[in-house]
Amino acid sequence: MNELEFGGQRKHSRVTVNKEFRSVEQFIKEYVQNISEAGAFIKSDDPLPVGTLVNLRFTLIMDELETIEGEGKVVRVVEPGGDKTPGMGVVFTQLTKFSQRLLKSLLERR
Repeated sequence: MNELEFGGQRKHSRVTVNKEFRSVEQFIKEYVQNISEAGAFIKSDDPLPVGTLVNLRFTLIMDELETIEGEGKVVRVVEPGGDKTPGMGVVFTQLTKFSQRLLKSLLERR
């Protein structure tokens, strides 16, 4: 991701969340429990702590190979071992313009 798209130098370090998917359906089934224009709940047996800043890069096949890129912040954690799906709620803090359009298209498909 190009830092200049987001106005230059980053103020805080980020953890990269990067995954490739064969299809939109696999993306939803295996990785993201729910997604909206504001953020997503990412399934994980090892969720990051609340407050962690993350670089997001999800590559999936829609009509073509597409990539959602941006930055987010972990705002909620569900630890493994309970009766709920473990993972983390991530709010999107910045998405590229292309990723915003791609996300909108993804949500319309659902």
